[in-house]
Amino acid sequence: MNLNVTHPWVLVLIPLVLLPLLRVGKQALVYPWLQQLPPDPLSDVLGWILRAVGMIALLALILGLAGLHRSELVVQRLGRGAQIVLLLDRSRSMDQPFNLRQIFDTSRRSKGKVARSLLAEFAASRPEDMFGMVEFSTYPIRVLEFTQKQDVIQSAISAAGLGTGLAETDIGRGLETALDYFADRPYTGSRIILLVSDGGAVLDEDTRAKITRLMRRDHVALYWIYIRSFRSPGLLAESDTPENADAVPEHFLHKFFKSMGTPYRAYEAENPDALQRAIADVSRLENHPLRYDDVLPRRDLSEGCFAAALLCCVMLTLAKIIEVRAWR
Repeated sequence: MNLNVTHPWVLVLIPLVLLPLLRVGKQALVYPWLQQLPPDPLSDVLGWILRAVGMIALLALILGLAGLHRSELVVQRLGRGAQIVLLLDRSRSMDQPFNLRQIFDTSRRSKGKVARSLLAEFAASRPEDMFGMVEFSTYPIRVLEFTQKQDVIQSAISAAGLGTGLAETDIGRGLETALDYFADRPYTGSRIILLVSDGGAVLDEDTRAKITRLMRRDHVALYWIYIRSFRSPGLLAESDTPENADAVPEHFLHKFFKSMGTPYRAYEAENPDALQRAIADVSRLENHPLRYDDVLPRRDLSEGCFAAALLCCVMLTLAKIIEVRAWR
């Protein structure tokens, strides 16, 4: 049970638990000749039961005052799902609508808002997955460490909409931070980085080499949901020459991801419906057995101890009320 106490010094009072075994204070009834009393085994049993109740009351009260609690506990569980890091682009472009027609529409939803809404549904539909989350623009921010607690996951996704994004989009640093989630973790099931971004990046050779090495070492699958902006040539643009890398960075980033030799899928989402279909496809593909450690938080047991002590005191009080004080 991994039980512990907050105030160990209170436990020195435990010998007081033996007090009910003493016969001090027992009421005597006057009777002319004790030999005429009939045997009463039921009263003897009830007497010992009441002593035991008194001992339990004292013990529960002492443990409650000592702050009895169950310490944090790690339990290994087996489920189906994956370890998923949500890598969410928070650049300024994600605050824009999907297409030019929506710019003057006051009811329109930005690409980032639609993405967060669908990611929240995606996480809610996979209760056995472990989720972590990283936001990135100029610099990556570790928003959420791996957890299965849905209320925490939903709060992290919702908080990603606070404020406005920056102009830069450093996908390389974002990927390195996301891959750091799997460092030194035992391989217990599918590992996924779900990249949601509307832009690409030109990565230098060292960054490409490091990302490739970490992806292969940690057996991570990459899913890129590319939110295609208005008039963007997309991931399939016919631009293979290096001099066009700055003009179509997402195309060259797509080619790099395909060359890593690790599981990779890309989706182009030009509107909310396409984005929803892409996330649904990811949910369908990744559903494998998963072993994980579930951390159970500390649980305070002192209230239960006080409740038990109160119940025992009520029982003793009732026994005192119905006690026979004289024979007639």
